[in-house]
Amino acid sequence: MLFRSDVLEEILSSLHVVALPLTTKFRGIDLRETAIFQGPFGWGEFAPFLEYDDVESRPWLESAIEQAFSDRPTLHRNWIPINGTIPATNSQSEIETLVDHYLGAKVFKVKVGNALQEDLVRVARVRSCAPQAKIRLDVNGAWSFDEALRNIRAFYGEVVGEALEYVEQPVATLDELRLLKEKLEIDVKIAGDEILRKARDPFAIDLKSAVDVLMLKVAPLGGIKRSLELARHHGIPVVVSSALESAVGISHGLRLAASLENLEYACGLATGVLFTHDLGTHTIVNGEIEVKEISPEGIERYEVSAERLEWWKDRIKRIWQVMS
Repeated sequence: MLFRSDVLEEILSSLHVVALPLTTKFRGIDLRETAIFQGPFGWGEFAPFLEYDDVESRPWLESAIEQAFSDRPTLHRNWIPINGTIPATNSQSEIETLVDHYLGAKVFKVKVGNALQEDLVRVARVRSCAPQAKIRLDVNGAWSFDEALRNIRAFYGEVVGEALEYVEQPVATLDELRLLKEKLEIDVKIAGDEILRKARDPFAIDLKSAVDVLMLKVAPLGGIKRSLELARHHGIPVVVSSALESAVGISHGLRLAASLENLEYACGLATGVLFTHDLGTHTIVNGEIEVKEISPEGIERYEVSAERLEWWKDRIKRIWQVMS
C-alpha cells in the first residue's frame, strides 16, 4: 500500500534536501546532506550517507516512508535518557564544550579505533570533564581481534575501569565477537551495531554469546516497526541510537525508544548537539529528551542546489523501483 505511485509523487513533490553544518568533523564530514518529505502523518527523513549504494540505502527509504505515511506506535514513556556523543577529536576545548552541551548526561559514548594513544587521551579528557559518568567506546569494527583484546584491557586498566559500560562493535565479525567475549577475562559488556544493521538478514543471525547489548538505529533497520520486531526476536537489551539525522529523524528514534516495553540504557539520540544548525530542537533536560513531533524550521537557509536536489530525487526513484 505504501509503495503506490501516488506516494512516490507525494514524496518527490514535497522533497527538500538540506546540507546541515556540523560543529566538528564526524565520520570525516562537516556537512550532513539529508532529504526530508511530508506525508499525512508528518515528516520523514531519508539520510543514507552519500557513499551508500542503493541496496544499503533501501531500508533508509522504507523507514522514511513509514515515518511520513504510517500511524505512530504506542508509547510507554514520554522522556528518553540520553548519552553524550564525543567524536574523534582531542581538542580539550571542543571536548569541554560538547560535554557541557549534554546537560545532565550520565553516560558518554566516545569514538575510538584509529590510534590507541590518541584514543586513550580522548577518553581521559572526557573523564576529566565528567568524572562521574559512565563511558562507552564506539569502535565501528575497526580493531582486529588481537587489537581489541589489547586495547580493551588498556582502556579498562589505564583510564576507565568499572566506569566502562560497554564497547560497541570492537571487531567486525560474529566469530570474532564470540571469541573476544571468551578471551577478554574482564567484566566488560560488548554491544553490536554493524553486525546487525549490515547483515543480509538481521533476523537470521545468532547473537548469543556474541553481544550483550544491541544497537537499534531506526533508518538503517527499515523503520520503527521492524526495529521493534528485531528487538523482540533477539531478546537482548537494546540501545536506540542515531545515524546522524536531523531533528526530524531523531524524533522517530525517540519514538522507537519510547515504544520499547523495556529500556535499560540511555540512548544515543542527542546528536543534534553536533550540528551548528538543525531543522528543529530537542532540548536536553536533566539528561533526558522529550518525545515530540518536529515540524522542520529553516529549510530554505540550508537547501542544496537544484543539481543536488535532482541527484537525491534520482536516488529515491532508483530505490523505489527496487522496492516496488
